[in-house]
Amino acid sequence: MSCQKVAVRVPATTANLGPGFDSLGVALRLYNTITVRSGVTTKLPPMFSATGKAFFAATRVKPFPFSVEIKGNVPICRGMGSSVTVRLGIVGALNRLSGRPLSPEEVLTLVVAMEGHPDNAVPAYYGGFAACTTGRFVNVPVSPKLKFIALVPDIQLETSAARKVLHSKVALADAVSNLQRASVITAAFCAPNYRALRGLFTDRLHQPYRAKLIPGFYDVLAAADRAGALGSYLSGAGSTIMAVTVDQPEKVRTAMLRAANKFIKGSQACILSADNDGTQVKEY
Repeated sequence: MSCQKVAVRVPATTANLGPGFDSLGVALRLYNTITVRSGVTTKLPPMFSATGKAFFAATRVKPFPFSVEIKGNVPICRGMGSSVTVRLGIVGALNRLSGRPLSPEEVLTLVVAMEGHPDNAVPAYYGGFAACTTGRFVNVPVSPKLKFIALVPDIQLETSAARKVLHSKVALADAVSNLQRASVITAAFCAPNYRALRGLFTDRLHQPYRAKLIPGFYDVLAAADRAGALGSYLSGAGSTIMAVTVDQPEKVRTAMLRAANKFIKGSQACILSADNDGTQVKEY
């Protein structure tokens, strides 16, 4: 092994962007740093050990003991990619500690396989906005002029639980509506023409069912729109509600927080910009 300790900084993400279910995501300037030390025997949480086993199985590197330390501000089980920060951090660090048996593309492929969908992993790895499917993606940088207001309720939602409420069949009209909106969102980010995003975040495939898990969900969306946001949506599987704006982000933040606190005390809200650098690795 070329080094004994590696630290990997991974950005939070906001995925789906309303209609882009399992296909659209943006990296945000909010981070977890995962530090992995080799040769240290410690009891790891199930996801940490499973990630390590997946890495060793994929690379056929002889397994070695390691420890994991996480520092950062990405909220857990809130739809902002906390699991991706851990998996990317561990795989990226183990890859460096093992002499890079995986290419960058293979690192991403392994993490996507563990996540089950690419919309968080791709932007977290490469930064910016990403439109993706399994094995293929397009990503572009996002201007700091575009702000993301994250309303984080005091509610944890496991992705697996949030998926259980979804319907297995959808109406053709609902599928077409989502395809149209997701396509224009992608074009708006690539142009870039952020004002064209207004009104495009409506979803018919997952938000109507997941909204029931978050008290005041539609009230917060309405408050963001009235305050001038381009639109708002459920970030990932939730519970975070995300608004997007180019104007008066503090006004939008205040309005969302006021609406949320009528239903859930202890909610927090912050204004974020997109991260265009993606995952960063530091060896020691």
